[in-house]
Amino acid sequence: MNLELQKSKIVNHQSSIKITGSKSETNRLLLLQALYPNIELENVSKSDDSEVMLLALTQNLQLSTYNLIDVHHAGTAMRFLTAYFAIQQNKEIILTGSSRMKDRPIGIVVDALNQLGADVTYKGKKGFPPLKINGKKLIKNKVSLSANVSSQYISALLLIAPKLENGLELTLEGEITSVPYINMTLALLNEIGVKTSFENNTIKVNHQPSIINRQRITIESDWSSASYWYSIVALSPARTKIKLSSFKENSLQGDSVLIEIYKNFGVQTSFGNNEIILEKSNYYHQSVILDLSKSPDIAQTIVVTSFALGLGCRLNGLHTLKIKETDRLEALRKELTKLGAMILTNDSGLILAPSTRIKDNISIKTYQDHRMAMAFAPLALKTNLIIEDAEVVSKSYPTFWDDLKQVGFQIEEFSV
Repeated sequence: MNLELQKSKIVNHQSSIKITGSKSETNRLLLLQALYPNIELENVSKSDDSEVMLLALTQNLQLSTYNLIDVHHAGTAMRFLTAYFAIQQNKEIILTGSSRMKDRPIGIVVDALNQLGADVTYKGKKGFPPLKINGKKLIKNKVSLSANVSSQYISALLLIAPKLENGLELTLEGEITSVPYINMTLALLNEIGVKTSFENNTIKVNHQPSIINRQRITIESDWSSASYWYSIVALSPARTKIKLSSFKENSLQGDSVLIEIYKNFGVQTSFGNNEIILEKSNYYHQSVILDLSKSPDIAQTIVVTSFALGLGCRLNGLHTLKIKETDRLEALRKELTKLGAMILTNDSGLILAPSTRIKDNISIKTYQDHRMAMAFAPLALKTNLIIEDAEVVSKSYPTFWDDLKQVGFQIEEFSV
């Protein structure tokens, strides 16, 4: 499905948008719920990734000894489920995914699990899916990882840690780059009653054989999805307001740094009644220099916002973007260049030069990456553009295009 976005303006300045539950929190809690079934969840993410995660965990309950699990494009599910199935005793699982997934590295978490005594092997290229996993009881409890790897590798181990016979002591070697997502995982473990500690570079998780009290946990809405609304408000006239629910002022999500970052673009955030209110102010915009190592998923949104406002930006700490659904740094360079931007990238960041020209009627390739589609969509407030394979947004935000129409975006589907 390709979408033509005609140059639009916000017509409903008091819109209230309901954003699905955080994919990051949902996938962590779905795994914990599978380990401790007396957890009840509310505001579960409707994203493809979470649906894949839930289906895989459900299949594991229904089938006794052997199963083929296909996570398609869901990288979080691949990493978390590798750890989960490693401790499912007396079950043999083949865990696979899309062609792109087979190019995304998984060796870091596989090596760590095997150091703990797991039996995980590769069905194809070493270090990459698909995997053959023979579930077993893990007795060893000490392992080390490089501290600058994706937090999903680290969280995968932490999430199964309370079910390990002796808990887990995980040492992170070097400078830690994904603290917010690690803290999210530890906070969720604490919420269900698991004792943890994080001192210096060592994380300890206690063994927790069972949860006594039934618990109901409400999942906060997704701050990464909120980023596109921050961009929309930034590109809109002063006094534009958008309300988003349901968000917490003391969020566990690293992408809540949007509140501070988007002050650079004239967007003010206020909290009330389980909502955030985004309001555009009269503001002298400035180029930004940011280290996004703790929140790389909002990099695409920030770059497009900067470009649309004629600003430059320098973003660092983006080394993990090269192994996402696509090489996001290269994808950004290609698509922004088509629009007239001057942009340089390297292995860990990018530099965007200030520019006041935006080319019209450009077709944006999304590379099977939901964030490419959504990050570029706000540009329709400045110019006409086309979003290719627009249905990819279902990976994290299935109602995105409908929500844009609600506030005044002119969107037409067409075939090529």
